[in-house]
Amino acid sequence: MSAPVMTSGWRMETDSLGSCRLPAGAYYGISTQRALENFPVSGRTIGSQRHLIWAFGAIKQAAVRANEAQGLIPAFKARAIEQAAQEVMNAELDEHFVVDRIQGGAGTSTNMNVNEVIANRALEILGLAKGDYAQLNPIDDVNRSQSTNDTYPTAAKLALHVELVALCDEHQLLEQAFRAKAAAFGQILKVGRTQLQDAVPMTLGQEFRAFADTLAEDRARMLELLPHLCEINLGATAIGTGITATSNYRKEAVRQLAELTGVPVASAQNLVEATSDTGVFMLVSGVVKRAAIKLSKICNDLRLLSSGPQAGFNEIHLPPVQAGSSIMPGKVNPVIPEMVNQVAFRIAGADTTVTMAAEAGQLQLNAFEPVMVDALLESIQWLGTASHLLRERCVEGIEANESLLSRRMDESLSVVTALTPLLGYALSASLVKEAQRSGTNLTQLITQRQLLEPQQLARALDPSTLTGSGAQCPPG
Repeated sequence: MSAPVMTSGWRMETDSLGSCRLPAGAYYGISTQRALENFPVSGRTIGSQRHLIWAFGAIKQAAVRANEAQGLIPAFKARAIEQAAQEVMNAELDEHFVVDRIQGGAGTSTNMNVNEVIANRALEILGLAKGDYAQLNPIDDVNRSQSTNDTYPTAAKLALHVELVALCDEHQLLEQAFRAKAAAFGQILKVGRTQLQDAVPMTLGQEFRAFADTLAEDRARMLELLPHLCEINLGATAIGTGITATSNYRKEAVRQLAELTGVPVASAQNLVEATSDTGVFMLVSGVVKRAAIKLSKICNDLRLLSSGPQAGFNEIHLPPVQAGSSIMPGKVNPVIPEMVNQVAFRIAGADTTVTMAAEAGQLQLNAFEPVMVDALLESIQWLGTASHLLRERCVEGIEANESLLSRRMDESLSVVTALTPLLGYALSASLVKEAQRSGTNLTQLITQRQLLEPQQLARALDPSTLTGSGAQCPPG
C-alpha cells in the first residue's frame, strides 16, 4: 500500500471497495470511516465501553508480543505497537474509538477501529505519517495471527469479568449495609405479613437480615460465573481452526494476556465450539437478571414498609433525598428504590435481547455478539451503580418507626399463632374473632377466661418464642 495522499486537512485511504476521505489527524482509518457511515444507530460509541477497549488493548499487546516471539513482526514495529496498545489500555485514546456499539459484522468494525487506532498511533511513535500503512499496517501487523472472531469474544469476556467483579464488590457493600441495619433493628418486634395480610410476629432485624442474605446469595452466584469468562478462544482466528496462527502463537498470546490483565484466562479445549457458542453470555445475563429482579423485590418491600406516613405502613423511614411533588406540599417519594426498580426492568429486557441474539447464531459464528455485549455491559454497570446509590442514599439512612411498631404489636392478634399448640386451632380462631368484635386485647381475653396459667402465657408470648430468635444464629 502506498503512502497516503494528503490534501488540506484530509487524507485519502483505499481499500478493496475504493477510496475514502478521512480527517488528516484521525487515528482511525477507512474501515472505521465506513462503519461510521453504515451504523449511525445508538449514538453511543465503543469508546464509552471502557473495559471493552481496555481488553482490546491488552489483546493487541499480547498478540504482538507473541508474534514477535515467533519472528513474525520485527522488534521496531512490535515496540511501537506495544506502546500504542498500552495507551489504549490506559484510556489515553478512548475518544478515537468512534464506531457505534450496535453494528453488523460480528464486531469487525470494533476490531478494525482498534487495529487502525493502534496502527496510526504506532506510526506516529515511529515518526511516520498517519495512514502510511506500507510501513506499519492495521491488518498485517496489528491484527497479525488474529481475527475479529477470536479477539472480539475474548475482549468481551475480559470486560465482563472486570465489570462482574466490580458489581460483586458493590453487592457486598450493600449487603453489609443491610446487615448493619439488621443488627440495629434486632430487638424491634413487628408483624410479619403474607399476601399483604397480618401473619405472625418477627423482628425488623430478621426482615433486614433476609435482605442481606439474599444479596450474599446472589453475589455467590455471580462469582461462580468468573471461571466461565476465563475460557477464551484467542488464537482460534476465523472459525476455530487457527488458520493464519500457529499453536505456539496461541499459547504465548494467552499467557501474555493473563500476565497483562491479571485475569487467569485459559484456552478453550475446543476452539471451534468456543468460537460459535455464546452460552456463557446467556449464563451471565440470566444470573445478572436474577440479582436485579431480587433486588427490585427488596426495593418493593422498602417502598411498602415506608409507605404513608399517615395512610400506609409507615414502619420505617427512608431518608428524604428530594421533594416529591410539584403540586402536593411536603410529599416525599421513595425515589431511590423506584430507580432500582426501573433498572431491573431494563435488565430484564436486556436478558431477552441476549437470549434472542444467542439463538440467532448460525453455524461457526454468531454475528450478534455486539448487541449481546452492549446489553450485558450496560446491565452490569447499571446494576452496580444502582446498588451503590441504594446503599449510600437510602439503606444507610433508614430509621425504624419504633413507637408505631410497638403500638401495633400491643394491638396485634398475630400472636395467636404461638398459642395454638396450647389452645388448639379452633379455640384460637374463636378468640381472634371475639377480640376483633369486642375490641378486647387478646391476652386480656385469655387471662379473663383463665385459659392459660400466667407463666404459660408469658412463655408463649416471649419475644424469642414469637420470633424464633432463640434458635437463630446471631447476626453477622
